[in-house]
Amino acid sequence: MRTLEATERMGAVVVSNVVLLVVAALLVAGTLSSLLAARFGAPILLLFLLVGVLAGEGGPGGIHFDDYWATYMVGSAALSVILFDGGLRMRMGAMRGAVAPAVTLATVGVVLTAALVGLVATPLLGLSPMEGLLVGAIVASTDAAAVFFLMHAQGLHLGRRVGSVIELESATNDPAAVFLTVLLVELASAHLTDPGFMVLLGAARELVVGAAFGIAGGIVLTVLMNRLDLPAGLHPVLAVAVVVLLFALTSLLHGSGFLAVFLAGFVMGNRPVRAIAPITSFLNAVTWICQIVMFVMLGLLVSPQKILEYALPALGVAAFLILVGRPVAVFACLAPFRFSVDEKAFVSWAGLRGAVSIFLATIPMLAHLPQAEVYFNVAFAVVLVSLVLHGWTMVPAARRFAVALSDPVRSLRRFEIDLPGQMDVELVAYPVAEGAPAVRSGALPAWARLVMVVRGGQTLTPEAAGPLRVGDYAYVLAPPQRVQGLDRLFRPQEAMALTDVAAFPFVGEVRLGDLAGLYGLPVPQEEWGLTIADAFADRASDRVAPGMRITYGRASIEVRDVDDGRVTWAVLRLEGGRLRRGLRWLRRLFGLSESEAEDD
Repeated sequence: MRTLEATERMGAVVVSNVVLLVVAALLVAGTLSSLLAARFGAPILLLFLLVGVLAGEGGPGGIHFDDYWATYMVGSAALSVILFDGGLRMRMGAMRGAVAPAVTLATVGVVLTAALVGLVATPLLGLSPMEGLLVGAIVASTDAAAVFFLMHAQGLHLGRRVGSVIELESATNDPAAVFLTVLLVELASAHLTDPGFMVLLGAARELVVGAAFGIAGGIVLTVLMNRLDLPAGLHPVLAVAVVVLLFALTSLLHGSGFLAVFLAGFVMGNRPVRAIAPITSFLNAVTWICQIVMFVMLGLLVSPQKILEYALPALGVAAFLILVGRPVAVFACLAPFRFSVDEKAFVSWAGLRGAVSIFLATIPMLAHLPQAEVYFNVAFAVVLVSLVLHGWTMVPAARRFAVALSDPVRSLRRFEIDLPGQMDVELVAYPVAEGAPAVRSGALPAWARLVMVVRGGQTLTPEAAGPLRVGDYAYVLAPPQRVQGLDRLFRPQEAMALTDVAAFPFVGEVRLGDLAGLYGLPVPQEEWGLTIADAFADRASDRVAPGMRITYGRASIEVRDVDDGRVTWAVLRLEGGRLRRGLRWLRRLFGLSESEAEDD
């Protein structure tokens, strides 16, 4: 008898070790897949998802996993941390002019998208109107994380206003889609066919409770971080624990937990916080793990055979959503705001579907709705199509619609070090590279102070080190909100000599309207009153650096010099007909002959 019990216990130990082995292997595979995504431009979330599918019961891995409750729990915690991290990194200044359009997209846009998709899903899938609307609600939310990953991997940055709208919409439309889905599931479970006023009441309750708890939670979390003297490394752990607690508490009180954690991160990120550097570094790793775990688990739930059963109607739903439903909702919601047609078109195309849609599809499964399997498989197919289609076309679309700010310079490595008991300044370290302005000038702004230089394995004072050299590590004290202003001094810059006749230098205070009139540039009418410096500040906020470009048709304006975050000198580069038009203008202005103007 004892031998049998010992054998059973040993069997349980073996099973536990096998589970640990499988989980660790999936994490390793998901992490290494990010290298393929960065190298080949593949949508990284798609790779995480495929790792789970291949490991699942229908793939070579053969792992049987159908625990929707565990997936919902893990997905909720993971999404709460990811949204908190997104709010933490969003600055108040970057949201200028983006809040109203983003909130409109996240509320009216979600409902309109869900309604339009529901109209098509009803006949395609043979569902009732409410069931069709539930399909629309499940796929109505967007995932901006993948969009920004692809843009940054290609060295491109979205314009400030468009980028802020997409990011803010993604953070706020997830809550809208969640409470709309949950509400419809509750109504379907209660066999109500006409939700009517209950939809509006539920939406208002979710938003108000979520916003109130989010703002309060952000303030409480900031106070805790600044007043508690925790052992080293525990501030990030406390932050994540409070975020999950805030999500759960808000959800229990019928508020939007997703909105609450996003607003908590936003409130905390825009206030002085001790230990902010280790918190953000910790969240960098945690959000990666959350995405890997969440997508791998979602992939494990999928059966490729069942996906094929719903392939044709699901493709019809996906095509309508991408080509009709999302664009109609975006153009309708952004109509009252000053967005160009190209900007609206890109926001429409940036409606990439991700983890939230599959996550929401697990809710009908947990509620045991009659058509739950249909919702899940259709949602997975829509996300798969979106990841493939949008993932490989997002960067070309940004270039085509001229909404991306080109930055040919690689991202700068900066190391941030928290100073215990100090919130007014932080210590940042930069590797000094060839071509960095700090090497040539050796001067730092008045608000920054060099405190230490590491050179050849030796630690030197600024006086002993003298001028910075290539290969040094410079440690600088600076206010947290102005650290990005230091980046331009340590960012390698390529020589940008004006060697072609098609390049014209201008100071940063020249108005775009003047350039548009003189050279025939297709500058949007609403930008005519902006100066060159204003245009770059509007698009890149405090991240303006030499080498960045704004393209207008076949012409581009390129930054040459920046002072305190503003462009002081820029170059206008023309091609073809606009070059000839510019030369003709010079000829008329100075009374030159055609040959003289071309010689100049």
